[in-house]
Amino acid sequence: MKLVRYGLPGQEKPGVLDTQGRVRDLSGHIADVAGAALLPQSLAALRGVDIDSLPLVAGSPQKDLRLGPCVGSVGKFICIGLNYSDHAAESGMQVPPEPVVFNKWTSAIVGPDDAVEIPRGSLKTDWEVELGVVIGKGGRYIEEADALSHVAGYCVVNDVSEREYQLERSGTWDKGKGCDTFGPTGPWLVTADEIPDPQALKMWLEVDGKRYQNGSTSTMVYGVRFLIAYLSRFMSLQPGDVISTGTPPGVGMGQKPPVYLRAGQTIHLGIEGLGTQTQTTKQA
Repeated sequence: MKLVRYGLPGQEKPGVLDTQGRVRDLSGHIADVAGAALLPQSLAALRGVDIDSLPLVAGSPQKDLRLGPCVGSVGKFICIGLNYSDHAAESGMQVPPEPVVFNKWTSAIVGPDDAVEIPRGSLKTDWEVELGVVIGKGGRYIEEADALSHVAGYCVVNDVSEREYQLERSGTWDKGKGCDTFGPTGPWLVTADEIPDPQALKMWLEVDGKRYQNGSTSTMVYGVRFLIAYLSRFMSLQPGDVISTGTPPGVGMGQKPPVYLRAGQTIHLGIEGLGTQTQTTKQA
């Protein structure tokens, strides 16, 4: 299934894509694509629903029908840094001996096609296409062999980053990662049964029509199974938590000379089987 949240910001309703790519309303079955609705038993119940019998939502998704973030009420937005060796190299950093873990504040989360705001005074706002993993079944001390059974589904994330704030302003990376609008998520949550191998997905990103990132989740240093097990040693993972798993090479910071975003540009990105995002940048 491809689950969506549609409507005005803060007023999104749950939906599902039908076979013709139209949105059907799920409000009669779940309150939101969030929390307990993402548990295995809840997703199993949704799979039993006759999608074509659900109310049809007017408009075309990502055209005249706005899609919000594909997960609501996110508890934790956990991110992994330097998880592709070639991206670490372009950043002038070593592949870490353990995953680099940081957070985006949940106030950064926006819809897949909502505007990205360049913070006031920012000169180094950058882009990162990433595979998002959405937790369904929570847990602690999860075994790596069992890790994928805890996944509700996958989505596209743009890990927008301000490099000066992240790397030059002292302290942790978080202040350069969690600015408002720095977490476009969606367009849809693709349930795990549709993605048999999360380590075999092509991914790409363009700015103003120029392709900067061309990669694959196959080149992750630490794969999805390992990351879930690893993170669960340090925190309980809960339904609706989002893990953004790192980016392949081609970010603005890695260009020679570096290239950063400015107001009025268009970012277009996608991951195989998970849809695309399109954002316009604007000044905060």
